[in-house]
Amino acid sequence: MGLYEVSGGEIIYNGTDIKEFTKNSYRSKFATVFQDFQLYALSIASNIIMREVKTKEDEEKVLYALKKVGLEEKVINLENGINTNLTHEFDENGAILSGGEAQKIALARTFANDDAEIIILDEPTSALDPISEYNMYENMMQATMNKTVIFISHRLSSARMADKIYMIDCGRIIEQGTHDELMDIKGKYSELFRKQAQNYIDEDVLEGVKL
Repeated sequence: MGLYEVSGGEIIYNGTDIKEFTKNSYRSKFATVFQDFQLYALSIASNIIMREVKTKEDEEKVLYALKKVGLEEKVINLENGINTNLTHEFDENGAILSGGEAQKIALARTFANDDAEIIILDEPTSALDPISEYNMYENMMQATMNKTVIFISHRLSSARMADKIYMIDCGRIIEQGTHDELMDIKGKYSELFRKQAQNYIDEDVLEGVKL
């Protein structure tokens, strides 16, 4: 993302060293949800498109993003809808969101950013329940068919839908491939996936099913 200067080697974007881009033009290609995301004491709409809502198109972007993360119904039923302020910092009637709802607002930013070519999600669903997590990833994959999506997660159930999985241990890539390929290797990825799956499926069933 260009947040650090390259100290060795180079990073190439579509055949061009990223040093050739201005920082603003390069960073505009990314839509990112960090693990330690921030919500602001502004309207829900402004928190999603990260600027003032000025047009009907802006409002439609916000509603589209809210629908994709599963918050549309909740927000439109608020007294001021998408114009509802968050927190009580500047508005005693501002909305206070749960951890999962706050994470969904942060995720909605990626759906509202049409121009981004690369989506980076760092532990984007840590506060979501399994069903919300599954729905979010399904919607994300549909909305980003012609884009690059990179997501970092310790919850391996979400990794199954990735085209390529990189297993990192102690700062190094130790395995890479599709979910099926890594399960066949029976290495670290397979071990961790099976351990997590035990929370939902009996061990006897695990042994007889190709996950």
